[in-house]
This record gives sequence, C-alpha cells and structure tokens, in this order.
Amino acid sequence: MPAATLTSKGQITVPKEIRDALGVSPGDKLVFRRTESGQIVVEAGTIDFRSLAGMLRPKKRGATLEQIEEAIREGWAGK
Repeated sequence: MPAATLTSKGQITVPKEIRDALGVSPGDKLVFRRTESGQIVVEAGTIDFRSLAGMLRPKKRGATLEQIEEAIREGWAGK
C-alpha cells in the first residue's frame, strides 16, 4: 500500500499510484470525507468536464427537416 509522509506544514505528496487511481492531476482538488464508521475517504473533488458529456439533453428547438418539408408540402397544397 502506498504511503506518504506529512511535512511540518501539513503537506503530503500523493503517490503516483493513488493520483492515477483518482484520476487527478496538478491543480485538481482532493476532498477528505469522514464516513459514519470514522474512516477518512479521499475523493477527487474536481470533475473533468469531458466526463459530463451526454448527461444533459439538448433543448428541442425549431423543427426537424422532415417537419419543415411537410409544412412546405402543406403550404403548396393549400394554394
């Protein structure tokens, strides 16, 4: 199991194996959370925006090409 040494300023270097497992890189945040059982869990606090792809549905705007063509056909038929 990887280990780190705490400096006098309360700093540590997170071992590469752990950084890789968390998917973090320089500038990312780490979140320390205490579980109900008292354990401390370290989680990546920064989310890569690419991981959010596909989570939001686009707003429906306007009409589809088929709807536009149908409206044109109906318009011509009505004249």
